[in-house]
Amino acid sequence: MSNIDRLDDIDRRLLRLLQAEGRISNQELAERCHLSPSACSDRVRRLRESGFIRGFSAVLDPQKVDRALLIFVEVVLDRTTGDVFDAFAAAARRAPDVLECHMVAGGFDYLIKARVKDMAAYRTFLGDVLVQMPGVRETRTYAVLEEVKSTGQLPV
Repeated sequence: MSNIDRLDDIDRRLLRLLQAEGRISNQELAERCHLSPSACSDRVRRLRESGFIRGFSAVLDPQKVDRALLIFVEVVLDRTTGDVFDAFAAAARRAPDVLECHMVAGGFDYLIKARVKDMAAYRTFLGDVLVQMPGVRETRTYAVLEEVKSTGQLPV
């Protein structure tokens, strides 16, 4: 049985509502799910403890915090060995401008999602951070012109 199969309809509704409105009160959440507040609280606690809910956070406006430019970068490493992968991944985790870093299969090794203030800030990030990461042989940058859809909400 997969993890998702262990959820009933109420659990799924709780997860959908919490993804959309993370600051919803337990009282409101309970009402929307037709539960008592204590039953609702117990279910949310169980979902947290079992790892379905990893945490709660605020979604910030990138422009208001000087991070308007969204970029994706393909990274090709000079060697594909375990030590190079480990060193690159550790460096990516330490880089505050890197929002996401994914090892991928295909024509390059990693796909990075980063946010910076503008193209000048990206140039600095590229030269001072990205190409200095262990094992980087080549990068290809894609600056985002328009965010058509951006969500972290998973369909449950």
